[in-house]
Amino acid sequence: MGIRLDLSDPSRPTGTMPVEGNTQPYGLLHGGASVVLAETLGSVAAALGAGPGRVAVGVDINATHHRAVRSGVVTGRTEPLHQGRTTATYEVVVTDEQGRRVCTSRITCQLRDAPPR
Repeated sequence: MGIRLDLSDPSRPTGTMPVEGNTQPYGLLHGGASVVLAETLGSVAAALGAGPGRVAVGVDINATHHRAVRSGVVTGRTEPLHQGRTTATYEVVVTDEQGRRVCTSRITCQLRDAPPR
């Protein structure tokens, strides 16, 4: 997928992903690729927020695709909507190189103790 993460603000991770290599047969960014970027960012944010000895497991994700992208790089930005003891929900906005919204996604993760090894 070519995703590159920026964790300089762990509560709001960002990431980039190239369009090339992540397209559907018509040459457009695949909607599933946008969702992969969103799920990666939301899951990382939830895992970092869960704290030591805890894990985050995705339980729901949805996405609305706003515009097509044919080339370049897209950027995902994570915004916490709810950070509770047992669940965390994030909005991830994916934009193109001109800052136009490509996709809006919401992911909810269950937070729980890590299983014993």
